[in-house]
Amino acid sequence: MIYVNAKDFLQQKLPIVDVRSPIEFESGHIPGAVNIPVLDNAARKAVGTTYKQQGKQQAIQLGLEMVGPKMAALSEMAKAVAKDGALNIYCWRGGMRSEKMAWLFETSGLTCNVLQGGYKKYRENIFDSFENFKQWMVISGATGSGKTEILEELQLMGEQVINLEKIAHHKGSAFGALGMKPQPTSEMFQNLVFENFSILDSSKRIWIESESLTIGKVYLPESLWRAINSAPGIEIEAELEERIKHLVKNYGVFTNQELTDSILKIEKRLGGNNVKDAMDFLRDGDLANVAKLLLHYYDKSYKFGKEKNNKVSHIKIQSNTINYNKNAKLILEIVNELK
Repeated sequence: MIYVNAKDFLQQKLPIVDVRSPIEFESGHIPGAVNIPVLDNAARKAVGTTYKQQGKQQAIQLGLEMVGPKMAALSEMAKAVAKDGALNIYCWRGGMRSEKMAWLFETSGLTCNVLQGGYKKYRENIFDSFENFKQWMVISGATGSGKTEILEELQLMGEQVINLEKIAHHKGSAFGALGMKPQPTSEMFQNLVFENFSILDSSKRIWIESESLTIGKVYLPESLWRAINSAPGIEIEAELEERIKHLVKNYGVFTNQELTDSILKIEKRLGGNNVKDAMDFLRDGDLANVAKLLLHYYDKSYKFGKEKNNKVSHIKIQSNTINYNKNAKLILEIVNELK
């Protein structure tokens, strides 16, 4: 077996096997990895308890007794995953679990590369990468400005983009989960963001949307969040009526019950009278006034967050239309002129 660092491990185009327990894997793993656990959840718990109560050697002995009958099956699973007889393999720290499984797999005829420092080192590498990258270009703007759609247009124009809301399966507000898939864990979300980042050219700028530290229930890597707040960018200042049209178009497809449930998530912050008015407008089918009322709340929240967190002033672009393609072209013209 060969121990390789996180950078080389990820650059090798080999199948990746995570030998940790299923519960560890479900919490977060290297994207694309296949779980072939040394121990299932119950067995891992039993070995851990034995380690605490009786010591290391007793825990190892119990683990061997549990794994022994499964060795042939584990080898066959690894062979089914391997590419040209080779695998990348990792556990939590790059220690006993990955080492022993690599030995088993190589005994059955495979070649294994073991991630030095394990999944723990991979996670550290994520935060270091975001901390050190200095070419973020941020799109900011109040709710309803079409920031995500502008990012999509920029990507179609050949720009490098990381779409945080798409990865998070959430659009950020109390309404952000509507129409989206279930969110990943925060750990898995961060891994997926890093995967998107790692396939881009780090010598060139990467566009990203200004976000809160949380998107729905998931957390951005703090190093990335700090980098976003310290990066230059463009702030879209769209007219209120256009923002209202944008929100009605995006959220008017959902049922009154779905919209009601979302409004009630911010009931305390919105205030009782505003909630009542919003419900009345909703019942009357007046989605424009629902959006207008909610924007009053979200605009105050946006202003507060910008003043508190943004370390760099963004170039403001006045827009009298939510024409995503037009605004994306305008942004590129301005940014390219600054080179």
